[in-house]
Amino acid sequence: MKIAVIGLGIIGGSYCKAIKSHTSHHVIGINRTAQTAQKALAAGAIDEIGAPEGLGCADIIILCMYPQACIDFVREYGQYISKDAIVTDAAGIKRAICPQLKELADKFGFTYIGSHPMAGKEKNGFDVSDADLFMGASFIITPCGAPGDKVGALASLAKSIGFDTIKITTPESHDRMIAFTSQLPHVLACSYVLSPSCPNHNGFSAGSYRDVSRVANINSKLWSELFLENREPLIEELDILIENITNIINAIKTEDKERLCELLEQGHRVKQALGE
Repeated sequence: MKIAVIGLGIIGGSYCKAIKSHTSHHVIGINRTAQTAQKALAAGAIDEIGAPEGLGCADIIILCMYPQACIDFVREYGQYISKDAIVTDAAGIKRAICPQLKELADKFGFTYIGSHPMAGKEKNGFDVSDADLFMGASFIITPCGAPGDKVGALASLAKSIGFDTIKITTPESHDRMIAFTSQLPHVLACSYVLSPSCPNHNGFSAGSYRDVSRVANINSKLWSELFLENREPLIEELDILIENITNIINAIKTEDKERLCELLEQGHRVKQALGE
């Protein structure tokens, strides 16, 4: 197949490298900055540098941009996309973009399928992209009414480049779970390192500090957009977290050792039951 990847940052670049390393597909790279596209070509991550007007040759198009940028791109260049093509995205939220991209797909005649690769790093850009980034990761698909054979084709591509688990879900279920598994930890990490104690952690920290603070190395522009687009599920999860923390605070303030032990044991039992 001919696969076009739009946006050659860490995710787009990793898609390109993974497809080139693990399949025989032809990869077309399109990027706003010409220098990055040239770098991808020189690295062998893509077979050619493309242009939006030439998308008619692509069998699969992967949009690796900020959520709103995906919509804007398809709105502007959808007329050039083949009616036989599959268009997917890599955005971390789905309710805010799936309906709009599905509407554009119906307008221009191609097939849209939402997807989300559950992989990444704390750093950004093509330079940190990795052909093995997706090895063993989960690939989430929101079909949005797409035919089964098209969904199967996208899932097969994901499997071929290293994804281990394929999850099929709705945009609503996706966003609720991502609020808990991804967005909430980023909020927690950023809040944690804002403590005035953080600059003095050297010599006093080990695994616990690293585990909690790791994802505070954040792309603030991207994650601000993700948080705001998914604000209702994220606020619900934050309210639950605040309630749980408040319960622990109150037990400490009142020196209620029995209650404190009970709360900590509840968390221990949850993790133990999950086998993690």
